[in-house]
Amino acid sequence: MDTKQLLEWSDKYLMAFAKRYPVALVRGEGVRVWDTDGKEYLDFTGGIAVTALGHSHPRVVGTMREQATALLHVSNYFHIPQQIHLAKLLCDHSFADRVFFSNSGAEANETAIKLCRKWAKEHGSSDRGDIISMRGGFHGRTLATVTATAQDKYHHGFEPLPAGFKYVAFNDLTALERAIDSRTAGVLVEPIQGEGGVNIPDDGYLPGLRKLCDEARIALILDEIQTGMGRTGRLWCYEHAGITPDIMTVAKALANGVPIGATLATEEVARVFTPGSHGTTFGGNPLATAVGLTVLTTLLEENLPDRAGRMGRLLLERLEAVRTRLPGLVKEVRGRGLLIGMEMVPPIGDVVTACRERGLLVLTAGNNMMRLAPPLVVSEAEVNRAVGIVGDALEALAR
Repeated sequence: MDTKQLLEWSDKYLMAFAKRYPVALVRGEGVRVWDTDGKEYLDFTGGIAVTALGHSHPRVVGTMREQATALLHVSNYFHIPQQIHLAKLLCDHSFADRVFFSNSGAEANETAIKLCRKWAKEHGSSDRGDIISMRGGFHGRTLATVTATAQDKYHHGFEPLPAGFKYVAFNDLTALERAIDSRTAGVLVEPIQGEGGVNIPDDGYLPGLRKLCDEARIALILDEIQTGMGRTGRLWCYEHAGITPDIMTVAKALANGVPIGATLATEEVARVFTPGSHGTTFGGNPLATAVGLTVLTTLLEENLPDRAGRMGRLLLERLEAVRTRLPGLVKEVRGRGLLIGMEMVPPIGDVVTACRERGLLVLTAGNNMMRLAPPLVVSEAEVNRAVGIVGDALEALAR
């Protein structure tokens, strides 16, 4: 179909929930994607940190084909072998004892909020229910998770928002300590704020959160939807801080693009969910969990978190060289593993367009920030090519 016609239909028939780029992608392989006109791009969006193994990974494709010919879906009234194996693998390689599967990151966070509140009421008092989250964070688009997302721009027009949420500044332990009271059930935080601007807290922040939650006997919930699955150079970002949460949410890269979410918890917290407490129709179905099992197994067998750390350091170093060369165009480069932010001087929309025109797809974040989250299988040559395009795009804008 003609690309122009396709984009016209998109504008006519789809709800305008996102400002899409004028590109329709139809094929991918590794870190590369192609549009309807046959143009090739380096995909440094990773589907918003989703395609950790890259596009059309042979093991993922093989699992999907095999599972599609066997069984796509049954309800959770039955035991699902793939779901059980994936839950065990997640628990074996994390702090957790139990897992609940859903369909998205927002659903995983909804589950975490419900689980936290139920645990707080059964182990504290009946009026404990408040969740404290951090300004600049992002936790989803459902009414509860958009309320937990402490950014006014996501709230506008959806009022009245659900009660029971409080906000404090990110990376500010004093502010959190003051906010905790007898009604607090738990604290919800991203170890690194992704959408909020690739904001990395001080080394003592997560240990400090853990200490405050322990002292107040409230739950620490880590939203690792973007930072988990090897993205930051460890399987889970909390490992950098040497602490563990009570509840953790995972999604995005867990099935490399097949919709899935997971809420992990300790036995003490998880046991408050009893039959009828929560549920899902599609969550943890045979297809999603079969692919998730393949993805997590591949990440572990190929040590891709370590690779993300190495490639991330290389990408950060190369981008820092661009900043040094073009100080009037780039304010700061920061990140961990393959989650990198580059704060720009020119309008970020112009930078994204200039990169796309030269064959590089990138994300935005925070305040005029370019966000890079390529597949963890990205090569050194692809890193160098991407950085070259960023430099060329910025020089063109300067001219």
